[in-house]
Amino acid sequence: MHRGPRTRVPRPSGAPRRSLGILALLAACAAPPAAENTGLARELRVVSYNVRHGRGLDERVDLARTAAVIRALDPDLVALQEIDERVARSGGIDEAAELGRVLGMQHAFGSFMDYQGGRYGMAILSRLPIRTVEPITLPPGNEPRVALHVELELPDRRSISLVSVHFDWVADDTFRFAQALALCERLDAQTQPYLVVGDFNDGPASRTLGLFRARAQEAAKPPGGQATYPAGSPTREIDYVFAAPPEAWSVREVRVVDERVASDHRPVLAVLRLLR
Repeated sequence: MHRGPRTRVPRPSGAPRRSLGILALLAACAAPPAAENTGLARELRVVSYNVRHGRGLDERVDLARTAAVIRALDPDLVALQEIDERVARSGGIDEAAELGRVLGMQHAFGSFMDYQGGRYGMAILSRLPIRTVEPITLPPGNEPRVALHVELELPDRRSISLVSVHFDWVADDTFRFAQALALCERLDAQTQPYLVVGDFNDGPASRTLGLFRARAQEAAKPPGGQATYPAGSPTREIDYVFAAPPEAWSVREVRVVDERVASDHRPVLAVLRLLR
């Protein structure tokens, strides 16, 4: 914040100097802590994006295009699904590290499995310092699955957790529900605020989503604009942002981004305020 020139206030004749000291002390006590004046301490711009390892609907792998989509949203935190690490189909690039580099964000990667000479999984990008990284192994389904858990440090030194998810995709929800249930059992032991963000591969009325609604506040999308998949002409809502405990957060804005080519999913942006 820019401050103008300081104005010297003349002291009335005979007024004790200590009165000005008391006023200064009272003003300092009334001022909010420095962290409260930091944007990241008040609001977080959170993005969920299944990037399909950078392969767009035009079937071109173009990670620079993926980065441009993310950059335009000016996020603080990004939960990414379908990320390659040195996999042949995406040119042998460490995609999480490369996106972190070009976007100026820290990154973390969690592997599902070895694939084409590298590893395939999910990632998190963060403007906040990442304190710890933990891939949480989930019950297997049609593919191995983890939930990627990171602990983040806020400007005021508080911690929050972000968990990126990508549950099983088939119509039968048996595997998907088992994965969600196992994650919720871990989340129930959380002692700090947390976000669960990603590709849930299930609809809003499903029992999988019910698990998270029982524990967290959903960053609900505006009516008529909920669908996130497929990107070209979306008909299904399967990408979500949840914040817990519910009373610790307020939702300021949520929107599904009208991006139709860079991936087969549309990104979801949620602006959240962490309350005292």
